Formats: sequence, structure tokens, C-alpha cells
Amino acid sequence: MNDTADNNDNERFKRPSRRSNPDGEARRVGVELEMAGIRPHQVAEAVVDAVGGHIEVENAFVTHVRDTEVGDFRIELDADLLKSRQYQELLAEFGINIGEGDEREQIETLISRVAGLVVPLELVGPPVPWTELETLDGIRERLHRAGARGTQSSPLYAFGMQLNAEVASLDSDYLLSIIRAFLLSYDELIEAERVDLSRRISPYVQPFPEEYVAHVLQADYAPDRDELIDDYLRLTPTRNRPLDLLPLFAHLDEDRIMNAPVEAHLVKPRPAFHYRLPNCLIDDPDWSLATVWNRWIEVERLADDPERLESRRVRRLSSSSVLRRWLSRAWRKLRR
Repeated sequence: MNDTADNNDNERFKRPSRRSNPDGEARRVGVELEMAGIRPHQVAEAVVDAVGGHIEVENAFVTHVRDTEVGDFRIELDADLLKSRQYQELLAEFGINIGEGDEREQIETLISRVAGLVVPLELVGPPVPWTELETLDGIRERLHRAGARGTQSSPLYAFGMQLNAEVASLDSDYLLSIIRAFLLSYDELIEAERVDLSRRISPYVQPFPEEYVAHVLQADYAPDRDELIDDYLRLTPTRNRPLDLLPLFAHLDEDRIMNAPVEAHLVKPRPAFHYRLPNCLIDDPDWSLATVWNRWIEVERLADDPERLESRRVRRLSSSSVLRRWLSRAWRKLRR
């Protein structure tokens, strides 16, 4: 059931058909942007310029912007080895101790600059009401003007933009409708986003296995939440999907997810769909957060249109042959 009746598509950011979360408040959305060609302090300054706050530097790899108008931001080199300073342990094995104080800061700054050639600098925003997306896009615009580079600037840049769209309901029927709508929209999204080859061949956003697609699209598939989670863990036990459901499932049953054979140390429980597919085209003047958000909203609208969803389900399931499922399994084994 939609909680709105007047979707106004004249607005730059389309309105979701379901605007409220389970508590009756405006649904929130978190945005993550990966980029290069820009230093952490420049990213932090773009955030402060748009939404205020103050900058706190944790180290050469992690910077925070706190107490902004919309919450706290984190800027980090997207490499756990650097953020956790585990590289110091590796250097110590070779008898290298980089010490403390200014000497270490200078060395880490150098490491940060070199790593930035291939490791994305990531801006992680707080969850904000979807009505504040225009404000977040102001940060994107400032980063563009500051010279940030995106996915298509280099064959090495498998950079992405990620949305964490808060759920409108925790009911299994609603969750299943979104999952089905996404699976049915996947080919269209790949084409519309023109997902970069560097991202397609990376392990981060691999398509769902055909066995999972066929299983979820069966006419008599009507799981409760436990079964929905169990089937995901059985047929596609990884966070490296264009729609990562593990954060949402961890919110519903944290112990089960954290004890499953998945990348549990990277899973952050939250009541949101983690949409990871899009490129980050921050250096393209015609691209904005609205580009990605509006395509996601079309997925939600399909989920809220039972007749259209059913028609597409039947059509897609009819193409899920035994050969297609076998090829899907063979491809996954080859990638291991």
C-alpha cells in the first residue's frame, strides 16, 4: 500500500511511492561516493562548505566532519590494511619501524598519496531524510568543481556510488517485492548505468546467481523473513552483489548473519537496502545523485505495482532455463 498518491516527477529527485519508514518518519538514505584526484582535506572542506560542521583528522587515512546540519561524515581511503594500520605489522616483519610523531605522519601521508592512485577515497555520509538529497548533491557539486575524478577517468578506477535506502516496512511480502523488482530490473539498470568494465569484472558487484533468481521468482515462493534470509545465505552467501541484502538481514537477525559463511566483518547491520551497482561519475557535469536515486525509485515503483511485477516475473522466469542455471553455477566455481 502506497502512503502517497501524488508522485511529482517534475522534481529533480523523484518521490518514493512509500515515503515513511516503519516508525512513520520520513525514510532515510545514506550515500557513499568513491573518487580520486582529490585530497581528504579537500573533500572535508567541500562538506563543511555545503552543510557546516568541523573537521577532525584521525590520521592520514581517515578524516571526519562532525556536527554538520545533517550529521557526521567520514572520509577514508577504502583499504582496511591502511585504515587499521595493519601495514605497520607487515613492515615490522621486515624489521622496519616507522616510529611515532611527525616521522610517522610524514610517511603515512606519502603512503596515502601513493595509495590514492588506485585505492578510492570514499566519502561516507550519514543517513538523512530522502528530502535532503538535494543538500547532499550540493556536496557532490563542490567535489566536482574541486577536481574529483570518477569511475571512467582510469581503467584502474572501479569506483562506485552506493545508496543505503531505508526500508518502508520489515514485512517479508514487502522485502520480497523489492528483491523481485530489483532482479527484474537488473539488465535495464546495467544498461542505463553503463556499468564500467573495471567494476563488472571486480568481485564487488557480481550479478545474482541464476539459481537464486529462479528460486525467488517462483510463483509459489512466499517466504517468511526467516526463510527469506535462509535462502539468501544458501544460494548467494556474499555481500558482493549489486543489491547487498546482508546489512538488512543482519538488522533482522544479527547472530545468524554474523555466524554465516559470509564477509561478516564487513557487514554493518541497518534497516536499509544496500544498492551498490552504480558508477561514480563525479567528474561528469551532467551526472548527479538524482541520476542514481531516480533509477532506484523506478525499482521501488515496480515493486509497488503488482500487475506489472507479476507480468515481468512470468516473462523472466520463462527464460530461466536449466542451461542458464548450469552456466551460472559454472561461472561462480570458475571465479573461486
